Amino acid sequence: MDFEKVLRRIDNVRWEIPENFDSRMRVPARLIASKEMLPAIINDNALSQLVNVAMLPGILKYSLAMPDIHWGYGFPIGGVAAFDYETGIISPGGVGYDINCGVRIIRTNLNVGDVKPYLEKLTNTIFKNVPCGVGSKGKIRVSKRELEELVVKGSRWAVDKGFGFKEDIERTEEYGRLDGANPDFVSQRAIERGMPQLGSLGAGNHFLEIQRVAEVYDEKLANAFGLKKDTVTVMIHTGSRGFGHQICDDYIKVIIRSMSKYGINVPDRQLASVPIKSEEGKRYFGAMAAAANFAWNNRQLITYWVRESFEKVFGQSAEELGMHLVYDVAHNIAKIEEHSVNGKKMKVVVHRKGATRAFPKGHPLLPEIYKHTGQPVLLPGDMGSMSFILVGTHRAMEETFGSSAHGAGRVLSRKKAKKVTQGRNIFRELKERGILLKAASVETAREEVPDAYKDVEMVANTMEMGGLAKKVVKLVPLAVIKG
Repeated sequence: MDFEKVLRRIDNVRWEIPENFDSRMRVPARLIASKEMLPAIINDNALSQLVNVAMLPGILKYSLAMPDIHWGYGFPIGGVAAFDYETGIISPGGVGYDINCGVRIIRTNLNVGDVKPYLEKLTNTIFKNVPCGVGSKGKIRVSKRELEELVVKGSRWAVDKGFGFKEDIERTEEYGRLDGANPDFVSQRAIERGMPQLGSLGAGNHFLEIQRVAEVYDEKLANAFGLKKDTVTVMIHTGSRGFGHQICDDYIKVIIRSMSKYGINVPDRQLASVPIKSEEGKRYFGAMAAAANFAWNNRQLITYWVRESFEKVFGQSAEELGMHLVYDVAHNIAKIEEHSVNGKKMKVVVHRKGATRAFPKGHPLLPEIYKHTGQPVLLPGDMGSMSFILVGTHRAMEETFGSSAHGAGRVLSRKKAKKVTQGRNIFRELKERGILLKAASVETAREEVPDAYKDVEMVANTMEMGGLAKKVVKLVPLAVIKG
C-alpha cells in the first residue's frame, strides 16, 4: 500500500489516514511524525498495523502512533489506542510480550568529574551486581507464595523488605502497583519462569546506563526533578522477563479461541481481542496486572543493587550520594483510566504499546512532588547517542490520552543489525565516542548497535513541536551495560 498518497497532512507533525480509507475502520488513524521521518515509517509498513487497530470494536477518537512507530506484534510499536470500557475490547497484542517493559531514572549528587576516575570500576561493579543476559537469574530467590504476594502488592513488596526508599513508591507510575492483579489467573508455567528471574536485567534492548546531564532546556523543571548540568544519572530499562512473556503467550491462545463466542472479527490474528468485561478479558487483565507489578518489583530490586554498587565504589551511603528516583514509567501496558472524549468523561481501557504515559501538571494521579510540574516522561535513545527527560502536557491529555513516545524506535531488525555489523567491533566504536560498553555477549552489542535505531532527538523534538511533551534535559551515556 502506498501510504504516501493516502496520508493527509494536518500540520507539521500530524498526519491522518481517513476513516473512509477502509470500510472496516471505525476511527481515523493518526500519526505523529515530522516530514523527515515519513519515508522510514512508510517503508516499515507499520502504518498498515495502525489502520488495522482502527477496526477494533469500541475504539475511541483515533488509532494513534508516536514518531517511534515500527512494526510490532499486532499493534505497531509506538501505538496507542483507547477503548470504551463498556463496549470495547482488550488485546494482548496492544500490550506486547514484555508486559510493563519500562524505564526509570535515578539521579545522584555526583558530577562527571567525580565519576570519570571510577567509571570502569563502577561499571564492572554494577555488571557483577546486577544479573543480566539471556535467561539470567536474579540474586533473590522467592517462593511461589512470595511471588503471588508481590504481584498483588507491587513494588511496595520490595521496599517493605528493605530494597529501596519509601519515596521510591510515590515516584513510580501507579505507585508501583496496578490494581486488579490476580495470581489465580497466572499459569504455573509463568510462575516457574518468573520465580528465578526476579531482579534481573535480561537481554535484547534492555540496558542499564550511567549518564550525564548534557543539556538543560528548562532549569525550573530540571531543578524540580533534582537535575543540573553535568550531574550523573542512572537509567534502567527492563520489564517482566519470562513471567510477562509467558502470560502474553498463554492468553493470546485463549483469546484467539474465544473471539467467535463474542462475534469479534479482526483483520489480523495478532490483534486477537475480547470484550474487556468478558470472563476472558477480566482474566487477561488480572494476569497482565500481575506481570506489571512483577516488572515494577524487578526494576526496584535492580535499583537497590545499583545504589549498593555506588556505595561500594564511593564509600558513601546512597542517601549521601543523593541517589533518589526521579520517576519510573511503563511503556507496554493496558490501563483503565478516565479521559474526556468529545467533551464527555469516560472510563476507557488505554493500550500503550511502546508508548509512555505523559500526564500534565495538576493531574490527580500524579504524586504531590510532580503536581506542579507534570509527569516526567522518559525517552531513552540508542546506546551511542542520547536520551531525554520531558514532561507531560495538557494537549497530550486531550489528544493522545495522555501519551508520548517511548524511545528511539528501531529501523533495523536484530537480524539486519547483525548483518550490517559483521566484522565490526562495537565495543571499540563506542569507546572512541567516549562510552564504555559492558555486554554479556558480542551478539547483543551487534543487535543493539546505534545504527539500528532512529534519531531519538528527532523523536523528542517532534513530540515538543506537537505540544505533546516538553523537553527538560538531554542525557548522554558514559557507560552502558547490556544483557
